[in-house]
This record gives sequence, C-alpha cells and structure tokens, in this order.
Amino acid sequence: MTASTDDVASRLDRLAILQPGPRTVVPLPGGLTNRNYRVDTPSGRFVVRVALPGAGALAINRDHEYRNSQLAAEAGIGAPVLEYAPDLGLLVVGYLDGVTLTDAMVTAPGNLHRIAAACRQLHGGRPFVNHFDMFQVQRRYLAIVLEQGYRLPAGYLDYADSVERLRLAVASRPEPLVPCNNDLLAANFIDDGHKIWLIDYEYSGNNEACFELGNLAAECHLDDDQLAELIRAYFGQPLRHKRARAKLLGLMGQYGWTLWASIQHATSSIDFDFWSWGLEKYESAVALFDGPEFERLLTDLQCND
Repeated sequence: MTASTDDVASRLDRLAILQPGPRTVVPLPGGLTNRNYRVDTPSGRFVVRVALPGAGALAINRDHEYRNSQLAAEAGIGAPVLEYAPDLGLLVVGYLDGVTLTDAMVTAPGNLHRIAAACRQLHGGRPFVNHFDMFQVQRRYLAIVLEQGYRLPAGYLDYADSVERLRLAVASRPEPLVPCNNDLLAANFIDDGHKIWLIDYEYSGNNEACFELGNLAAECHLDDDQLAELIRAYFGQPLRHKRARAKLLGLMGQYGWTLWASIQHATSSIDFDFWSWGLEKYESAVALFDGPEFERLLTDLQCND
C-alpha cells in the first residue's frame, strides 16, 4: 500500500473478516464518493468500500446502502455483504470475478437482454429499506446549491416549468415501486461470463422500473433503438408508453445529476472534473427539453400500447 492509503490500512486492521494473517491491498478504479480496494487474504478475496465525507449532501445514507446491499445479495444479483463497520466508514463485500462493462460492452449483441434480466432479478427481490425519487432528490440538491452559492449551468432554472409538467405527467399514471439500484452506469455491471451482476448500492431505493431503465439508458448512452430493445427485453413487448416513460425519467436523471456534479465540484477532494461531467449531462437534458421530442414523449406516456 502507498503512503496515501496508510489511514485505510489502519482501518483495515480493525475488520474482523481480515484477521488474522497477511493481506495484499490493491486500489480499484472508479468511485467518486468512495474509495474501493481489493483485499486478498489466505481465506479469500474481498472488496472494501471506504466512504468519503460529504455523502449526506448527496442523498447517500450508508446504513441504507448496507441494508440494501444485503437485500440485493439475497436476491442473487449483488455481491455478498460480509462486514459493515459504520464507525470506520467501511463496507466489505465479496469480490466478483468478472469483467467490468463499458458503454460499448453494454450494447454488445445479447447484452441488453442479459442486463434486462439482471434488472428484473433485482426488481423482483424484497423491497429496499428506503425510497428514491429523483424529483425529490433534485429539489434537495437544488436547495443546497442555491443556499451555498455553488455553480449552476447557465439557464438551469429556466426548465423548472418543464420539470413540473414532467412530474405531473408521471404522477398521473403511477407505477409500482420496486427495489432499484438507481445508478446503473456501465461500471456497475460485472459480467462473470455466465450472468451479469449489479454492484454499488449508494443511491439504491424503491423506485419504478422505468427510472432504472431510463437512467441506465442515459448513463450508458443508448440510442433510441437500443432503449427500445431494452424495454422490449425487460417487459416482453415493445411498449410505447414504457419507452416514453423511461426516456423522460432518464431525462430527469440527467437534470438531477447535474446538481450532484455541482455539489461535488464545490466540495469533493477527488481529482476529477465534476463540472465538465455534469455539464455533459445538463446539455443532454437541455437538448431533449428544447427539442420536439419532449412533447411527443409526454403524449406517448399516456398511451396504452
């Protein structure tokens, strides 16, 4: 381990599952609100997630993450949860031996159907211990940004009326809530060659399936045909209102995550260009808000086919 991880080493010393015996610790890539390490010991291989400060402002509850991770493992789609030490900011899960997907791999032949099956498996599990509603989360993020004077993209507040129209349209046709990951970017899929696993339950909570699918599509940069394929694979038929709902909720995800990036830009110690990352999401949302498709999607959301 390097000097920069000395504090992590001292915390690992206090984990029961890593005692006794030698261990090898390897930093894992990714993680914008935590640090992840692979820990090899004579008794097994583990992943230790080290929480970073400031999670509360981002709507992350570590106790919820822990319990929902357990429920995802119980559903057979998440890594086994082995130890939780909230006083140390550590969560230990089993290491999944597989390939972390990229955007290109998500859309490789057959993978959207496998991903849809993985989502159905998670969504069919026992309810999570909390709810996740991006409309509420976005309002919470916005209050923090405005109160603290954090940076906002030009014109961000101009879309408040469009967001309210979207919220009312979705609310007029409510759908069941299921346990969702709510953050299915490509790096949160692990392919072991037989099945695709879903990892990282920081933003997990009960939500509707169409948010999961729409957010997934936005995060993995699916085009309209690929989103239609994902909808067909998940629901068993090409439902126009489901595709519209998923795309609109994916839009809401992009609009909300923009503020997540603003908060991170102002507060995070991680060397990452949060502002450019968030601006890309905002520009994607604006293109849909301002384009002719927005009205058509609101209409399609109310149809029955």
